Amino acid sequence: MLERVSRAALDMLFPPQCALCRRGSAMLCEDCAGDLPPAAGRRCPRCWMPQPSGGLCGHCRGAPPAFASLRAAYVMDGGARRLAHALKYDGMTALADVMAGHMGHRVDVAGADDDLVVPVPLHRGRERSRGYNQAALLARELARAAGLPFDGRAVRRIRATAPLVKAMSRDERRAIMRGAFKARPERVEGRRIVLIDDVVTTGATLDACAGALRAAGAASVRCVTWARAD
Repeated sequence: MLERVSRAALDMLFPPQCALCRRGSAMLCEDCAGDLPPAAGRRCPRCWMPQPSGGLCGHCRGAPPAFASLRAAYVMDGGARRLAHALKYDGMTALADVMAGHMGHRVDVAGADDDLVVPVPLHRGRERSRGYNQAALLARELARAAGLPFDGRAVRRIRATAPLVKAMSRDERRAIMRGAFKARPERVEGRRIVLIDDVVTTGATLDACAGALRAAGAASVRCVTWARAD
């Protein structure tokens, strides 16, 4: 409540402008929101990569990820990319509320069977240097809108990892992420979890994090992100 009152007071003193076009009186104006590139078309129902033929992609048939499904609201391009970077690198944390709202309109963030919303954690060193975890900001807003509990301590990142790039092979990405996460059984056992991240590029991070949650006893894990890099 205090946070919302404080935000309203700041909006009166310093009216917000669109983070993309710098006009209007909202963090994201209607015109710019309408130009965001949706993650549309035929996609693998599990990892959400483009799949022109429909059905599961070859990767998900051959080596299924630990999560049951992944959905992204947008493609990591244009305004969606700029907003993701502004939230992640430019300290524009007020965008989390706006971005979460648009995620909720485009994908089913929480279903009737879901129990808990969990963000992909940052390594403590990276979170300390950045000052926040952008995935946790999104997850908290999404949990509040869905009426589900939020748990930012259900899983932790116990090992710092090198950045993943698409040029790496699938095995290389999995090797880098192996053992990077550890979940707390007392927080996740038997629970159906919605795992939130800002961007998915290769899927290896979500796969490793979901694997740690399943190993700790989570009944299921499905993933929701702001954008997917196709």
